[in-house]
Amino acid sequence: MRLWVCIALLSIVVCASADRPAVFDAVVRAGHFVWDAAGGARDMFRAYQDMREANYKGADKYFHARGNYDAAQRGPGGAWAAKVISDARETWQSGVSGRGHEDTEADQEANEWGRSGGDPNRYRPAGLPSKY
Repeated sequence: MRLWVCIALLSIVVCASADRPAVFDAVVRAGHFVWDAAGGARDMFRAYQDMREANYKGADKYFHARGNYDAAQRGPGGAWAAKVISDARETWQSGVSGRGHEDTEADQEANEWGRSGGDPNRYRPAGLPSKY
């Protein structure tokens, strides 16, 4: 009986110390990507909520940049989510809002600035409450 217990414990130690299969590492990486993407989507939604709450004229570019910045700081999944959400929002708004091509381009510039790690305060309008 003791021999079988020792063999079982030795097997556990050997298996635990062995390298994990590549498939396991790929699943872990995919899990991190999905987790980051979900967090990035939350960051984008929080920036949108803050923009609606602030209701401050000329602050939309700041909130675009801030949402993208926060999402991208999470990692590749967050940056991916920010790009997908931003592109979808701008595609939808360009056909609905009537603000024109120039506004869409300016929004996309702010989105890209934030995603690439640029300081969102570049787009912060004077007088926006410090809460945001």
